[in-house]
Amino acid sequence: MTDDEPLVKVEVADQVATLTINRPKKKNAMSPALHAEMLERLTELEERSDFKVLVVTGAGDSFCAGMDLEECFMNPFEEPERFSQENKTAQAWFRLLKRFPVPTVAKVNGWCFGGGVLIVGLCDMAMAADDVTFGLSEINFGSFPGGGTTWAVAHNLGRKHALYLILTGKPFGAEEAERIGLINASVPRSELDSEIASLAETICKKHRTVLVAAKEVYEGTHDKTFGESIDWEMAKLYELSYVTGHDWITNALRQFADREYRPGFESYRLEDRGD
Repeated sequence: MTDDEPLVKVEVADQVATLTINRPKKKNAMSPALHAEMLERLTELEERSDFKVLVVTGAGDSFCAGMDLEECFMNPFEEPERFSQENKTAQAWFRLLKRFPVPTVAKVNGWCFGGGVLIVGLCDMAMAADDVTFGLSEINFGSFPGGGTTWAVAHNLGRKHALYLILTGKPFGAEEAERIGLINASVPRSELDSEIASLAETICKKHRTVLVAAKEVYEGTHDKTFGESIDWEMAKLYELSYVTGHDWITNALRQFADREYRPGFESYRLEDRGD
């Protein structure tokens, strides 16, 4: 990597956007400059409509080793305004990744510690190579996972699993990450690319507007009672029907009635609506 290479690389092809953290000599540890680039790239991608899946991964042999402690904490510590602003930039792209409109997938290709676990937790889905090591090591140097990392662990794992990892600081492998629910699957390293591609292909067969709506509906149920959720889901269904020209009735259900597809096994053929 040369000095003029971007810290965050973006590629969009075949309806899939791939965002690569590109600081391999530092195990893709996050720095203030990387935070700024990540916020800029994600903001740009949020405005685009030419992809249906966002894949987040790392360059080299790491996914993300967390925060660069020297650059993110030690160097700006005596400058409160700088420290605060740099943290706000980091938190801004974390929030953006969490609310990103289309499905997000973490492709965990190597070391994943601290803030790297946060990124995995913020993504909608995740797959990891089976030789990847994860960890929350903050407790080992007198701190705890911050900046949203404890939230990500608490909302992806059960209480005992989350507290065990937070309080012991012990590293764990990809199979354990799958078992406790941090990732969807641990796969042989040689199959990681193909498994991610297969998942992305499956998602890309869906209607983009429906993908966005499905995420919104899911996220909106967490702070609601069951009764409130029913109202929320039905309101969003009416909204979806309006913005898609009632596609799910006029197209998908018609194809079902004509026995042109089987629910659960195939996707209905989309009408040409610019998706």
